[in-house]
Amino acid sequence: MTLRGNRRFSPDRRALLAGAGALAATAAVAGCQRSEAPVDEEGRVRLRFATDWRAQAEHGGFYQALASGAYAKRGLNVEIIQGGPGVNVPQLLASGAVELGMGSNSFIPMNLVAEGAPVKAVAAFFQKDPQVLIAHPDPALESIADLAGRPFLLATASRDAFWVWLKAKYNFTDDQVRTYNFNPAPFLADERAVQQGYLTSEPWSIEQAAGFAPRVFLLADEGYPSYAAMVLAPNAFARDNAAALRSFIAASAEGWRDYIQGDGKAADALIRKANPEMTQAILDQARAKLKANGIVDGGDAALYGLGAMTADRWQAFFDVTSGAGVYPPNLDWRQAFTTQYLPGRG
Repeated sequence: MTLRGNRRFSPDRRALLAGAGALAATAAVAGCQRSEAPVDEEGRVRLRFATDWRAQAEHGGFYQALASGAYAKRGLNVEIIQGGPGVNVPQLLASGAVELGMGSNSFIPMNLVAEGAPVKAVAAFFQKDPQVLIAHPDPALESIADLAGRPFLLATASRDAFWVWLKAKYNFTDDQVRTYNFNPAPFLADERAVQQGYLTSEPWSIEQAAGFAPRVFLLADEGYPSYAAMVLAPNAFARDNAAALRSFIAASAEGWRDYIQGDGKAADALIRKANPEMTQAILDQARAKLKANGIVDGGDAALYGLGAMTADRWQAFFDVTSGAGVYPPNLDWRQAFTTQYLPGRG
């Protein structure tokens, strides 16, 4: 059984900082040079957008905007470049291989700030990070707090990510942690085990393999403040291509609205073409969970529109992570994001 989710949503901090370092190293040059995006033979601005993993429903709004012509009607020629093992989005941005990239969670732009890299999150299309904890069915489990004392199967990178928040909020301890290698066998063998996962991936895979519906806790529903599915843009690119960037964000918001609220078949067709391992059954259940849990249109998006971000959310994220020693308390967390390119801003 193949599990997909957390291989990308709990990124290796060392790899991210390597990418951040590459961006920081080019900051002085990029700051004084212009970086206008190229145009195609029809005069449309060409934008390459790198996603954080292979094509899937978690990218559906971007593929919907491509399929529906939402990008094209705004004068954009967008190419979606799918990620995968070994793909480092910050490094792609640093090398100029792409103009825009996808940030999987709030640690990524904050890590870039910590390294002095000139890049920001300019939109967040997942208002809730779909990170979950998965347990065996047990009527006594009503909240994450009820998982106290149980063994947690976590990937190494997750210990520097959402585990920081879990320890701060629930007083969990590091001696509960066991290594998770993206194989569900240890979880299935231990009825007290808790496994990390992604709302749209591992719970469904476990149910298909084991024949039972696991107990699933969405961290965002208990206050985890991370955004996800963010658009990352180098500062120089954003400065020199403000109109194109606003158009990309507006078209992506249209795509996500249509993918969640309308018919996602056109996007699904592009996803399956780009990633032949993807099945329609996986896409259908993932899209349904995105919709049912308000991942795209809940939270700040319900108040300010799709893609919205707020300073309050970013500060909440910084407060808990800096309090746990992940970032220095004097880090300028405001450099991780900007709202000036969102629809209705700027």
